[in-house]
Amino acid sequence: MSDDLAYDAVRRDGVLQVGRPGTEWLSTGWDGGRRVADYAYNVSVPEGWERTDLGAYVDERLERADLGQLDADTTGPALLTGVDIADARGARRGPVTAYATAGVSNPAALPMDPAGETASDRDGLEGQGQGTVNVIVGTTRALASGALANLIAVVAEAKTATLLAETGFPGTTTDAIIVGHDPSGTTADFSGSGTEVGSAARACVRDALRTSLRAHYADGDVALPESVADATYGVSTDERAEVFRPRSTDEAPEPEG
Repeated sequence: MSDDLAYDAVRRDGVLQVGRPGTEWLSTGWDGGRRVADYAYNVSVPEGWERTDLGAYVDERLERADLGQLDADTTGPALLTGVDIADARGARRGPVTAYATAGVSNPAALPMDPAGETASDRDGLEGQGQGTVNVIVGTTRALASGALANLIAVVAEAKTATLLAETGFPGTTTDAIIVGHDPSGTTADFSGSGTEVGSAARACVRDALRTSLRAHYADGDVALPESVADATYGVSTDERAEVFRPRSTDEAPEPEG
């Protein structure tokens, strides 16, 4: 298949479908892991949504949206979001295409000098409000197994940097990422920030995410929180971890007595 064919996307009835035939996907979402399928999805859930049978719910939504064949060979991983799919935005550079939806009603702050010993109230983890940052990234390159896994890290880094610049938060309590590659494409053994794939992914994630954030908050119906306290939901990791030096087998044992 030609490298010139990007990952196309369509949206209907609150579902974003991203597709390229025979893609191998790797997802951090609720049904995560590796899967070969023609499509990956981002599904918007209504405010106050409380379903726990996620597989059945996603199946219902995909069937209702009627975006294409739904069988074991074509249905891929899905992410869930409290953000309107109308606010989804895509970006493409070279062999990479990214799609993002973004809302930060449930920010997850990580202070570098935490003042307390316990994290803030985590009851908010049960609710999404109009939050969650979901990113789906596809490359027309055929990535080595480790390079596909590393692309998750590259995308997460770009997402975090963008969110910090735009919102002051590194993420939300429910962020998720799907990455995909074309096993029949031109081989790429690496996907780090200095590679063609990694560099393009960083640019695509930044630009898609920034544009989606601005679309989500453009009409003024939803306000961007200035702090975790101002947010509908959210957490701040205020506890401290115990820090230690790993044991070395090269060091001489302490003398006895």
